Amino acid sequence: MKRRALGNTGIMVSEMGLGAWQLSGGAWGTAEGPESLRIVAAALDAGCDFFDTAPNYGKGRSEELLGEALQKVRGKVTICTKFGHGADAGPGFEVAKLRPSLEASLKRLRTDHVDVLMLHNPALELMNGKKEGAALFGELERLKQEGKLRVYGVSLDWVKELETVVETTGCGAVEVLYNAFHQEPGEAFAKAAAKGVGIVVKVPLDSGWLSGKYRKDSTFTGIRGRWLPEVIARRGKLVEEFAGFVPAGMSMGHAALKYVLAQPEVSTVIPGAKSAEQARDNMAASGEVLPAKAVAAMRGLWEREIKGQALPW
Repeated sequence: MKRRALGNTGIMVSEMGLGAWQLSGGAWGTAEGPESLRIVAAALDAGCDFFDTAPNYGKGRSEELLGEALQKVRGKVTICTKFGHGADAGPGFEVAKLRPSLEASLKRLRTDHVDVLMLHNPALELMNGKKEGAALFGELERLKQEGKLRVYGVSLDWVKELETVVETTGCGAVEVLYNAFHQEPGEAFAKAAAKGVGIVVKVPLDSGWLSGKYRKDSTFTGIRGRWLPEVIARRGKLVEEFAGFVPAGMSMGHAALKYVLAQPEVSTVIPGAKSAEQARDNMAASGEVLPAKAVAAMRGLWEREIKGQALPW
C-alpha cells in the first residue's frame, strides 16, 4: 500500500482509506456486526490506515464498530469523524453542540482524541472562518490545542466551498466529493495544496456507477431510488463511454479509483465496502498508476459531457 502526506499536517496516510458509512447497515444494506469487523480487518491487512466515519452513520453504530475493530491498533491508524449530523438528531452546527458531539464520538471510538474532525457539510456561509463560521472554527482550534483532535477541516462538495475553506480558515484537511463524473471541486485542488491542506476524496465510485455494476437499464430501490429515469439513462451512457477508456485487464472500479489517485494533490480516497471481499478489492487499486492516456480521456469526458451540465448525484 502506498502512503501519502495529509497536506502539511505531518500525518502520513495510506492512499486507499476506508469509508465506514456502510459498516452500520441501514440504507446501504450492509450486514452490520461480524461482517463489519471483517471489512475493517481486511482493510488493515491490505495496509489501510485511514478510516472515515461520522456520528450519524447508523446513529453512532459505525463509530462503535470502528472503535471495537481499531482499539488494538489505535496508535497506528488515522481516524476521521465529523460534527454537524448527530447520532440522535438531525443537522445542527451550533457551537455549543461541538464539544459534546466530539466527546460522544470519542467514547464510541474508544479513544481520547481523533486525528481529524470535519464539519459535516455545513452551509456555505458557515465555511467562512472570517465571518459566520468564525465561532465554529475558533472552537475547533481550542479543541485542537487541548489535544482532543490533531487536525480539523470540512466535508464539502463544490469548488466554491473548497475555495472558501482554503481562503478563510486554518483547516489542515478537507473531505471532498470528487470522482470522474464529479470533477468540479478539482479546480481548486492546486490552491488547497499550495496552502498545505490535505485532500480526502469521498464518493470516488459515484455511488457504484463507476464500479461498472450499473447500466442504463438498471433499476434502483432504497437510497439509490433517488435517480429519475432520464438521469439513469444519461448516467448509463456516460458509464459506457468511461468503460471504453479503461485499460485492458483493469476493472472499471480500479480505473475510477486510480483516476482519483492520479490527481497529485489527493492524500487518500475513501471508498466504502459492503463485504471484506469488496474491501480487499478496493485496497488493491493502490499500486500501478493509471496510464496518462486514460487519465486524459477521463478528464476529457468530464469536460465534454458533464462540466456545466448538472448530473444529479
